Amino acid sequence: MDLNLAGKTAVVCGSTQGMGLAIAQQLAKQGATIVMFARNPEALAKEVQTLTTEQQQTHHTLVADFSHPEQVKDAIETHLQAHPKAHVLVNNTGGPPPGLAKDADPSAFQLAFNQHLICNQVLAQALVPAMQQAKYGRIINVISTSVKQPLPNLGVSNTIRGAVASWAKTLANELGQYNITVNNVLPGATETGRLSGIFENKANKTGLSIEQVIQNEKAIIPMRRFGTPEEFANVVGFLASNAGAYVNGVNIPVDGGRTACL
Repeated sequence: MDLNLAGKTAVVCGSTQGMGLAIAQQLAKQGATIVMFARNPEALAKEVQTLTTEQQQTHHTLVADFSHPEQVKDAIETHLQAHPKAHVLVNNTGGPPPGLAKDADPSAFQLAFNQHLICNQVLAQALVPAMQQAKYGRIINVISTSVKQPLPNLGVSNTIRGAVASWAKTLANELGQYNITVNNVLPGATETGRLSGIFENKANKTGLSIEQVIQNEKAIIPMRRFGTPEEFANVVGFLASNAGAYVNGVNIPVDGGRTACL
């Protein structure tokens, strides 16, 4: 199976921690040159040092706040002027805070829409021409299993993630003819800082201890454990490679079987 990404360039968003960092590290191991894209320059400077350069890659970092799509647009366009190659785009941005949809201020939906769908669109428009020229493209969106089954107390996230999934399927239909695939990878309960925050919020609302919340959550996962960022990154690595060339326009849960629907 050909997982080699030598000579390929991958833009990985939200890549200073959690699943984004694991994805950047995995794609670098497969030989890709990584463009780490996040809002914290200090974290970027630190984490880019964790990427392997065994295949003589020269990795890059880009800084922008994804709450402001114009910053994202300026950063990627400036980068492309000096480094015009692009083969893989991993869209990954931290999710909206938990809460019920009925209680959410409309501005929360607008902010999440900008951070996720609008920034995804900005990056796709910037990078697709280079993918077309290379006759190789992979757009991989890190979303949520909520696109298959809405999750309790994540009203804004459920709404926006669904919009991104529909956008991705539409784009997959448009770009497949250019050997550009568009897929969504859906993390379940994965050991990240965001998961810890969700559990703390649930503990505060229910009066349960965090330890009991964790045990309850594991009990509804057939594998009885949480996933790791590295396990999630392995799936992204497959989709980014030649081995995943005929997988297009799909939602792939990486959740240990938690999602009840097909």
